[in-house]
Amino acid sequence: MRWMRAAGRALLVGAVVLAGYAGFGVRADAGAASGARGPLTLVTAGDLTDYLPPLLDDWNDAHPDERVTLVELPDSADETRAQMISELRSGRDRFDVLNIDVAWTSEFAAAGWISPLRRDRFPLDAFLRPVVDTATFDGRLYAVPYVTNAGMLYYRKDVLDREGEEPPRTWEDLARQARTIAPRYGLDGYAGQFLPYEGLTVNVTEAVHSAGGSILRDDGARVTVDSDAARAGLRSLADGVRDGWISREALGYKEEESRQAFQDGRLLFLRNWPYVYADASAEGSKVAGRFGAVPLPGPDGPGTSVLGGSNLAVSSHARHPASAADLISYLTSERVQRQILTKGSLPPVRAALYEDPELIRAYPYLPTLRQSVLSAVPRPKSPRYDQVSLAVQAVAQDVMALRQTPEQAAARLARELGPLSRKG
Repeated sequence: MRWMRAAGRALLVGAVVLAGYAGFGVRADAGAASGARGPLTLVTAGDLTDYLPPLLDDWNDAHPDERVTLVELPDSADETRAQMISELRSGRDRFDVLNIDVAWTSEFAAAGWISPLRRDRFPLDAFLRPVVDTATFDGRLYAVPYVTNAGMLYYRKDVLDREGEEPPRTWEDLARQARTIAPRYGLDGYAGQFLPYEGLTVNVTEAVHSAGGSILRDDGARVTVDSDAARAGLRSLADGVRDGWISREALGYKEEESRQAFQDGRLLFLRNWPYVYADASAEGSKVAGRFGAVPLPGPDGPGTSVLGGSNLAVSSHARHPASAADLISYLTSERVQRQILTKGSLPPVRAALYEDPELIRAYPYLPTLRQSVLSAVPRPKSPRYDQVSLAVQAVAQDVMALRQTPEQAAARLARELGPLSRKG
């Protein structure tokens, strides 16, 4: 996943900034009981290893007694998760701090692989409110938000301006404009991430929640997908394919394929993550200076995005939990979070940064992203999230291929998720 690659890059960027904190002398207890301090291993998905030597030199020079070794796992989110789980199950103490997808927090916590953290150790009130929910399980804090993400609707501003139209606020607006305006300009109407992988789970969850439904209850204990609202969310996607404003080609899109289609000037509307803004604005983009971004639409107004991003957690086998907590605290401090945005091009979790005039001038999408994050929800929380996601993908694929009706799909998904819920 793109966010995983980018999160790895931002961790490296953050290490440079951390050196500036060395003289503060701030210490605090880790979430785990031990106050042990010493060398650390930070594990994340891999990317841009050319940055590694100078960044580690800066950190290690500033913290000679708490040297950090960065372990970069494969670029694939699935491979990263598999390798992390293999190490954690083994009981070995190779990893101290883990940079994990927000959707993995419940699974890792339920399995006992990461330690609970003290809420008063971290300034959670300074974070965007919904991101903290991604770091909790069973009412306890098991991680600290590091990077957030929320879906936005990108649109061709030049085309809508020419038609005298405002960007869509509702599904009806989106469908009408995608169906009637796009063909006049030789464009496809709308695309998201519709290939059967994690991106499809995200897109379906957004549609279901935007309609007022849910897939699982917040604690993962009950299946809630067999509802009128959930059926309406599934129907909105199926109707797009049936009516032609979601092209069949889009059923094979992941993040990058859909970004490229928009950036090449082939789409009127795109649902994607904030990183697209910079790429689509870059030199060589066919839509540079010709597009905008707004919150995702819903049935009657702005809809609901799913939270992406990553959280930082302390392994239950960490050798030096107190040092690990310090590292997490620094990585989530306002100074480092600012650098994560300006040097890593990643959405920070600190709320104040979204209202900083200087940053808004440099990143004009920040107010839209803030609105999207504040109305966003986590993906379904479950100790068996990987199986939940696979079930959602399989059912959604059949709906969007028009092999099953939304009514049939919601009932089928409820049956398949039943054994995976915490109450069975």
